[in-house]
Amino acid sequence: MTAFGGVGLGLRRELLDPVLQHKPDIIDFFEVAPENWLPFGGKLGQKFRALTEQHRFICHGLSLSLGSPDPLDLEFLAAVKTFLKTHQIKLYSEHLSYCSAGGHLYDLMPIPFTSAAARYVAGRIRQVQDVLEQQLVIENVSYYAAPGQEMSELDFTLEVLQQADCGLLLDVNNVYVNSVNHSYDARAFIAAMPTQRLVYGHIAGHYRASDTLLIDTHGAAVVDPVWQLLEFAYQRHGEFPTLLERDFNLPELTVLEQELLQIKSLQQQASVAQTSTQQTSLKSITAVG
Repeated sequence: MTAFGGVGLGLRRELLDPVLQHKPDIIDFFEVAPENWLPFGGKLGQKFRALTEQHRFICHGLSLSLGSPDPLDLEFLAAVKTFLKTHQIKLYSEHLSYCSAGGHLYDLMPIPFTSAAARYVAGRIRQVQDVLEQQLVIENVSYYAAPGQEMSELDFTLEVLQQADCGLLLDVNNVYVNSVNHSYDARAFIAAMPTQRLVYGHIAGHYRASDTLLIDTHGAAVVDPVWQLLEFAYQRHGEFPTLLERDFNLPELTVLEQELLQIKSLQQQASVAQTSTQQTSLKSITAVG
């Protein structure tokens, strides 16, 4: 896995021209869904290529449908592989979910939390990695029902990561949303994630339908409890690259910059704290020696 770091922004087409005119210095990398760009050539494709030639990009897929009973779409995978090579994109992530079963469902559906499902999904992830010739990074997803549940979301996620030998995209907002909707400890979930598999993170806003129901929308500003959870994630796992998702209700780029700056501030705090801890440990070792 090619190392990268810093603060990222999901690139929507509405942001293409503003970013081409002036990319804010705070943005270290962009993330795109290949499905949103594969069909386009012409002027739009040229603008996109101009950006990928100048800046770091990663991909976050929408339709690989890892948990689907349908066979993997190898034709689509081949197109993604070509897209990654064309734009020199070294990282591809996807959702721990499915979105097809005899046809597209146009939503991210929850995979049953069972040992059999974990083995099945892990096998498909390994198949994808073999085709792409690179590691796949898997995102924990928000869900609103858990059909056929035999194990916790936490145990299921850990089992898939271990069996597939893949990377982790830790979506902090999804953890918070699920912790409210399904009444579990968000910090315990994040603390249990394997640091060695954590490649990067997502943070986003959501819609509060009630005190016990949150909807993952990516259409609002990040709320304080999610910022606090991101700070905890850095404390537990160290600083890691983190991307802001905003898919609709897009404000001006200058407004998004404020949230990006908040990510950077938390990263810097985590880096200072980690350095201080390392120096204290070194002094202790030296004193004992």
